[in-house]
Parts: sequence; C-alpha cells; structure tokens
Amino acid sequence: QVQLMESGGGLAQPGGSLRLSCVASGNILSISNMGWYREIPGNDRELVARIYTSGTTKYSDSVKGRFTISRDNAENTAYLRMDKLEPEDTSVYYCNVAGRIPSSAGGVPFDVWGQGTQVTVSS
Repeated sequence: QVQLMESGGGLAQPGGSLRLSCVASGNILSISNMGWYREIPGNDRELVARIYTSGTTKYSDSVKGRFTISRDNAENTAYLRMDKLEPEDTSVYYCNVAGRIPSSAGGVPFDVWGQGTQVTVSS
C-alpha cells in the first residue's frame, strides 16, 4: 500500500511564496510521475504541475513562470515551489503519484492521492 504525506500549505500574502512537499511511502517498486492538482468549483481538480522520471515537467498556463515542480527520486518526494502567489491560487492542493508496487509479475501499477493541503493567498 502506498501513502502520501503532504505538507507546506498555509497562508501567504499576494506576491509571496510557499513550498509544498509530498512524500510517498510504502512498498514502492518505482515511481513514474508525481504531480500537484488543485480543487476548482464543482469539486473538480485541475492539474497544476507534473514531473516525470525523466525530469520533464508540465505546468498549467495559469502557473507557468511562477510555480516550479521538482522531485527527489531517492526520497520519493515531490516539491512545488509557488512564487508570486495570487489570490486566485487559493485552493486545496492535492498530490498525485503514479508508479508500480512489487509483485510476482514484475509490478502492479498504482495511482494514489494525498489528503490535500490548504493554500490561502490573502492580504
């Protein structure tokens, strides 16, 4: 079983910065990609940023140039550095990790979500 632990949310002023962390733990064979999503009206989630094993990254247009995703493969940890925060960035942020757990067949895919961490941008 794979579990995610998120941290780093909180209150920031407009123009300020926060850094989110997401640590994956459990019986993990490999991690293919790690990402951050945030809640939008209608209880849906939108992609904020994703990073792949190769180091390739993907960002939503609304955060490009302001947010930076990175990962520490040895620690199964993803980070989201959020700079130049705007009130519109206020939301619950969720970590998502996909990979494989060990099995006799060589590995079984997993795709798990964290519990969410609140980010509030307000003066």
